[in-house]
Amino acid sequence: MRKQIAAANWKMNLNLEEATGLLKNILQAPLQLLPGREVIFAVPFPFIPMAAEKSVGKNNIFIAAQNCSNKKSGAYTGETAAFMLQSVGVQYIIIGHSERREYFHETNAMLAEIIDQCFLHQLQPLFCCGEPLSVREEGKEMDYVARQLAESLFHLTPEQMQQVVIAYEPIWAIGTGKTATTAQAQEMHAFIRQQLEKKYGHHIAQSVSILYGGSVKAANAKELFSQPDVDGGLVGGASLQAAEFITIIQSLD
Repeated sequence: MRKQIAAANWKMNLNLEEATGLLKNILQAPLQLLPGREVIFAVPFPFIPMAAEKSVGKNNIFIAAQNCSNKKSGAYTGETAAFMLQSVGVQYIIIGHSERREYFHETNAMLAEIIDQCFLHQLQPLFCCGEPLSVREEGKEMDYVARQLAESLFHLTPEQMQQVVIAYEPIWAIGTGKTATTAQAQEMHAFIRQQLEKKYGHHIAQSVSILYGGSVKAANAKELFSQPDVDGGLVGGASLQAAEFITIIQSLD
């Protein structure tokens, strides 16, 4: 059975007092996470120790970093290595978020290296993929996403692939005024699972959780998560509001 996951991506928001209060408010809610249900908090780097401490003893609550270096260690000022993140209580790392790809020019090859660093240090990758508006308008979204998967993930062993969580981000529907329908989300999730099946077989494909990252909110979470190939959400702005994110968590199918 695939894990159902609500992942909060706080991005570059909040100060320490605000972050501590938000996490406290969410964790105090009666979440009742059954086996196979997880909540992940991808917090800014300075807040990782606080978040790790607050989540101790909380079942099915995990802490993620929003990125890490593709280098093992060394003279890379300003970078953060996977082994460092493991040492402060991180369990997941978001890899290849659309903002990282666009603003920091992360390539598929670079992301493959980051994923390898994750596995060297027992960290689970939360790998993001998705197409921009120009690609969607050309009708080439399937080829685009297939290439992202192949070039960043398909060097992994079947055992490693089972540890990866994938998040599909329809970049064309975020901040463009266009809206991705539930059917469009399901269509791409099913396609991603088909690509996994071609490479790794039916069992592996059915065991990988695929999250939706297209402006998930309390109002649309239940419908999105009810789709057969949508296993939860990677949530941005709505995860900065305690009541909103709690409702999203409670919407896990």
